[in-house]
Amino acid sequence: MLTIDGSVLEGGGQVVRTAVALSAITGTPVTIHTIRAGREKPGLKAQHIAAIQAVAKICHARCKGLIPGSDRVIFIPGDPVREDIRIDIGTAGSISLVIQAWLPVALHVGGSVTVSGGTEVQNSPTIDYAEHLHLNFLRQHGADLTMTVMERGYYPEGGGQVRLEVHKPVDIGPFNPVTRENPRIELFSCSSHLPSHVAERQAESARIHLGDTGKMVTIHKDTRQGPGAGSSITVICGWKGSSAIGRRGLPAETVGKTAAVGLLDELKKMGAIDLHLADQLLIYLAQYGGAFTATECTLHSRTVCLLLGMFGFHVKVRQNKGAVFCT
Repeated sequence: MLTIDGSVLEGGGQVVRTAVALSAITGTPVTIHTIRAGREKPGLKAQHIAAIQAVAKICHARCKGLIPGSDRVIFIPGDPVREDIRIDIGTAGSISLVIQAWLPVALHVGGSVTVSGGTEVQNSPTIDYAEHLHLNFLRQHGADLTMTVMERGYYPEGGGQVRLEVHKPVDIGPFNPVTRENPRIELFSCSSHLPSHVAERQAESARIHLGDTGKMVTIHKDTRQGPGAGSSITVICGWKGSSAIGRRGLPAETVGKTAAVGLLDELKKMGAIDLHLADQLLIYLAQYGGAFTATECTLHSRTVCLLLGMFGFHVKVRQNKGAVFCT
């Protein structure tokens, strides 16, 4: 059994998600200890437990320690098989992060997952970022995926619901250090149980701040009424993106500007892929080969590379202006 220190490097949920996914893919039992030891509230939260359960259901794993606050988990995988599963996080925890754990395993066998929780969550990818960057990159390299956002869920109510289906297992990749030729900017502005002008003001503010790029901006709005109130905006250009989440007392114009400035910062840097997408793609790069360039090698990326090495996968990193990841 492989023993992993859950406090290593990034020391958060990414260690848990990546470790159980790699455990299922390789058939290697793992013990993860000292989980999230450096966080204000150490141990497992609901979204971490949901991510482990999503992986466990498609490889019929035996698990110990799946309770809130647990700082130690044992995960003993079986063989992954195609399953259509449902996962309820039970809070407004991030649906995107649950998908990050499930998808690398599901690509080998197919199947679907329907996840209930939060689609727009602070410090995690919005569901629009997941769909239009993470999943689109995999589609460009051969993955056969469909995501359906049935309801958006905002903090603190949650209640969002997303279904992701892997239609058939395929060998994706190898990845190439690809750029999109003269890409336009795609802007996704969303709100629920708020005046319709909130989504409009977010979008207009972002559009104004992105005007100096000289690129065409396409605006998409979603104001469907979900279980709770909230707003978000995600802006994407090529394989780079940025997002911001609204909150009570924060002007919609500020939300839009925050997302736009984040994207502008990424567009100024070398590399085809933004710093957040890079760490999400490493588990696929390690399995399917190739290379890609990113704006930087973050602590999250270093953490994933370390974990990959523990399971026998090796990714090389070269840093200069930006970062190059390759097998």
